[in-house]
Amino acid sequence: MSTVRLSPQDEEFFDLVARATFCNPFSDERVELDLKIARCSPNLTVDERVERVSRKVRERVRRLEEGGWANLRRYGGEALERMRSAFLFEIFHRFLEQLDELLMVQMRAGDAPCPVPFAREALGLLRRRGFAAEESLRFFAMFYQVRRAFYFVDRALVGQSPSMKQLRLRLWNNVFTHDIRWYEKYLWDRMEDFSTLILGETGTGKGTAAAAIGRSGFIPFDPARGVFAESFMRTFITINLSLYPESLIESELFGHRKGAFTGAIEHHQGAFARCSPHGSVFLDEIGDVSLPVQVKLLQVLQERTFSPVGSHERHRFHGRVIAATNRNLEELRGKGLFRDDFYYRLCSDIIVAPPLRRRLRENPRELETMLRHVIGRMTGEGAPELVERVREALRDRPGPDYSWPGNVRELEQAVRRILLTRAYGGDGCREASGLAERLHRGLETGDLQARHLLQGYCALLYGRLGSYEAVARRTGLDRRTVKKYVAEPIP
Repeated sequence: MSTVRLSPQDEEFFDLVARATFCNPFSDERVELDLKIARCSPNLTVDERVERVSRKVRERVRRLEEGGWANLRRYGGEALERMRSAFLFEIFHRFLEQLDELLMVQMRAGDAPCPVPFAREALGLLRRRGFAAEESLRFFAMFYQVRRAFYFVDRALVGQSPSMKQLRLRLWNNVFTHDIRWYEKYLWDRMEDFSTLILGETGTGKGTAAAAIGRSGFIPFDPARGVFAESFMRTFITINLSLYPESLIESELFGHRKGAFTGAIEHHQGAFARCSPHGSVFLDEIGDVSLPVQVKLLQVLQERTFSPVGSHERHRFHGRVIAATNRNLEELRGKGLFRDDFYYRLCSDIIVAPPLRRRLRENPRELETMLRHVIGRMTGEGAPELVERVREALRDRPGPDYSWPGNVRELEQAVRRILLTRAYGGDGCREASGLAERLHRGLETGDLQARHLLQGYCALLYGRLGSYEAVARRTGLDRRTVKKYVAEPIP
């Protein structure tokens, strides 16, 4: 075939598309590229913007088809790489709805891989665009992986505060690296070498972030059976290390042989044996594990092998390791309770889940977003009247300056309590404890102003008595003054 030379306008357009193909979808750069490609308003929703972009790309590719130019074999040099990316973008978005439907069907089906009715059509289009058979299969599997990753990162981790936007961007990079072109060329079947450490306070969503990574790994397509080799519903194995006594942790991690210890009446598969070659093991509360167990986990990370308790047989581990803790690992390392070599094998990437108070400080509208998400998950629909009722209850008590010590998990329980009892007073024990310590410290140092002392005293009484009227009677202040003191943040 003769080589095609695109017009300068087409070169510019498809160059933008090629850049968008390998751009992190949660980045500002991707938004800017979409707006340039579609020439649309920035006020559109994400779905509207994506639809405009995909329609523009389809229109341009259709023109190439009319001239017989929609085939990679018609291009060379830089144009070949540009059009390779552009055709991948076009085909992926053409099957977006089918990929989303497959996700829903697979989640309902569970562990058994589901048939992919559109696979032949998608693979056929890849071949017509000039992709070889082997790379067509790989790219089709990547289409499914990309859509899975976007779903789990976008839907499970809601919020538009800067720290949440950064978290989603980091999770995407954790799955595909910061340059998906490297991933596609070198690393798509090598990601088991990259372990991840997720840090954050209790209730910030570390497990949700880990699941987004664990369910987004590459799963090859099996053309003979017409299914992906495995269901993503069984690629994420989680074990909370704080739940097991020291004597059972090794068995839960590595498994055991019958008779290995008293009570071992049959063989048992541990988390590493249950993990598929395309999956991940999530070690929650890794900061609570003992030094001897750390040594054995270090061996898994270094040698990729393990032995069940009571056996000398070596087993190969093919998955990724994701770990999380709410504890201060620097402090544990300083005390010799967390091995440095184990830490450095865990931290190919370190991701921090932000506390809810930081998210609300960055963007106060984050609370309403979270309420819509929590209530929608509970009811299966929007229920705006419930969102408004819960928001009003939270505005009255515990108030806009509440620090949410239990983070998102506490917010979820607050919603449930308000729906049951019409009110939520906050985590009074933890709030009162922290506030009392601050007031006591201020009294000792002599740095506390009288106004701040009164604010703190009113806040403590409000947490204990539960109403402004009761605090007013106890302090001799009027109700409006009490409410003002309780609502004001204490320095």
